[in-house]
Amino acid sequence: MTILTEGARTAEFLLSEANDWRSRDAAVVTVPANTTFEAGTVLGQLAADDSFVRHDTDGTDDGRRTEAGVLYANLINETGSAVDVDATVIIRDAEVNSNSIIYEAGADANAITASNAALAALGIIVR
Repeated sequence: MTILTEGARTAEFLLSEANDWRSRDAAVVTVPANTTFEAGTVLGQLAADDSFVRHDTDGTDDGRRTEAGVLYANLINETGSAVDVDATVIIRDAEVNSNSIIYEAGADANAITASNAALAALGIIVR
């Protein structure tokens, strides 16, 4: 018997959001080569072009160090180079499930607490 593993589903992390999709925004997300970003991934926003990338406090100080939103649906890049993908991002006025949020790689309890506080400043409350 083949065992199938299901990843995150679209918006499964979302507990509530503002009326009329006010919590959401259309965005461009840069997905590195051969990478999957699951729904619920914390994103940063690049100052140079306003595109979103995975949040990374150890990365270049170009916007990726600051939490800017949460990815709404899975993004998969199976190519050998980075790809810009049109996506939906939760950027304000929402409640999200702490068990379904995907923080930066290697995030410890302090980093998670800091990310949750930064998201709260955007109006994204981690429950």
